[in-house]
Amino acid sequence: MTSARSTSRSRRAVVAALTALVTLGAPAASAGTAAGDGGHRRPCAGSRLPGHGAPRDVLRIAEKAAKDLGLASVILRVTVDGREVVTTALGESMTGVPADPAMHFRNGNVAISYMGTALLRLVDQGVVRLDDPVKRWLPDLPHGEKITLRMLAASTTGLVDYVRLPAFQQAVTANPFRQWTAKEVVALSTREPRWYEPGTNWNYSHANFVLLGAALEKITGTRLDVLLRRQVTGPLGLRETRNSFTPEIPEPALHAFTADRGLYEESTYWNPSWTTAPGAVQTTDICDLARTAAGLGSGELLSPASYRQLLNPGTVGLGHATRKCPATVCIANTEATHYGMGVVVLGDWVAQHPLFFGYSSSMAYLPSERLAIAVSTTQGPTTPDGHTAHVIAQRIAAELSPEHPIPDFG
Repeated sequence: MTSARSTSRSRRAVVAALTALVTLGAPAASAGTAAGDGGHRRPCAGSRLPGHGAPRDVLRIAEKAAKDLGLASVILRVTVDGREVVTTALGESMTGVPADPAMHFRNGNVAISYMGTALLRLVDQGVVRLDDPVKRWLPDLPHGEKITLRMLAASTTGLVDYVRLPAFQQAVTANPFRQWTAKEVVALSTREPRWYEPGTNWNYSHANFVLLGAALEKITGTRLDVLLRRQVTGPLGLRETRNSFTPEIPEPALHAFTADRGLYEESTYWNPSWTTAPGAVQTTDICDLARTAAGLGSGELLSPASYRQLLNPGTVGLGHATRKCPATVCIANTEATHYGMGVVVLGDWVAQHPLFFGYSSSMAYLPSERLAIAVSTTQGPTTPDGHTAHVIAQRIAAELSPEHPIPDFG
C-alpha cells in the first residue's frame, strides 16, 4: 500500500465535509455507540445533505451515474475515520417504492472476504497454519495433499471455475430458482482437469471458496454462519449482515431486475445457493457494507502479520495465461492490482465488488486516508453489463481522493 501524506488533498476534502456536516447538525453515523467502534444506528438512514461540499459532490456523481447507466436504484455510504460523510438512496426498489438505505441486498463475494479474515484469525489464534494441507479436513478432495488452506483462500488451487462451464450456465439460466448443494457445484469443478498445478498460478474459482467454507467448519467444529458471526461480523458490529439457507431477503428488501435471460424480469429471489459456501450466502445493508470495507480493509481484526497475508498471500506475479488457463481466466496479478485472501487489492485500495443477477455492489477502503466507499445498485432495462456499483465507487474516489484512483480489475 502506498502511504499518502497526512496533508493530502483527499484528507482535507473529507475532513472539510465532516466539519460541514457537524456544523449543519447532521446526525453522526456513530452516535450512541462507543468511540471508534464504527457502529451505526438502526435502521440505516440517509443523512441530511448540505448544499455544497463533498456530500453534495458524491450525490451529484451518483445522480449522473444513475442516469448514464440507466440504473433502477443507487444506495451508497461514504465514511472517513468511521464517521459518516454521506448516506443516501436514489431511484426505486420497485415501481412506486423508493429505494432506502435500510434496504437489504445480496453481498455475494463480500462473504468470501469474511471467510479469508476468519481463516487468518484462526491462524493468529494458533488453531491452523496457512500452509496446512486440506486433506486433513477434506479427505475426499482430489489432490488434497497438495492443496493448502492458503491456496483455497487465495484461489491458487488450479480448480476450474464451475461458473464458467457452459453446462452450469445453461442450468442456471433454465431454472434460476434451483437449490444447488455444495457437493454438486464442487463436483462440477473437480471432474474437470485442473488448469495448473496447485500454487503455481491464479484464477478466480467459486469452488475454492465453497471448499474453504467446508474446511473452516471441519477445523472449528462450528457451522460456517455461526463461525463467521463469532469471528468477523460480530466483532465488527454488523447487525444487518446475515446468512440464509433459502433465497429470502429480510425486509425491507431491495428488489432487483435483470435482462440476463432476454426478458427484463424480477430476479430478487433467484437462488444464490451456488455462489459460495453454505453458511456464507448473505444479505446486508449499506451501513454494514461500509463498516465491512473499513474493518476488513484496515485489518482491524488481524495481527500485522496476518494483515500482510490478507493483502498478498503470494498471489503477486501469478495469473499468467497457459494453454489450459487462458488470459481471460488467469488474470495477471501485479504488485498494484491483485487478488489477496478474499479481497482485491486495487492500487491503494482494498476492495470487493460482487455481481448477482441484477444486483451490483462495491466496497472499497483506502487505508492511508481511512476512507470507505460502499455502493449498491440495481439494473434498469437499459443498464449495460458490468459492475455498475464499482464504476460509481471509482467516480467517487476520483472526486474525494484524486491522488488515489481505483483501478479496474479483471
